[in-house]
Amino acid sequence: MGSEASLIWGVIFGAIGLAYFVFGKKQQRFVPLFCGIGLMAFPYFVSNTVLLVIIGLALSVIPYFF
Repeated sequence: MGSEASLIWGVIFGAIGLAYFVFGKKQQRFVPLFCGIGLMAFPYFVSNTVLLVIIGLALSVIPYFF
């Protein structure tokens, strides 16, 4: 992690990802399930804060459209 902002955003998107994962698993829906896994995993691989926020917001919005 590069900075404190990256760490905080990673925790926020990880928590959202956990909620999507649990919802997708209970409702047997694959889009929230896979978006939840993605939200929990991608902060480990992205160190740029701006890119972290953009990818996190995109993954957070995808289940609303599908």
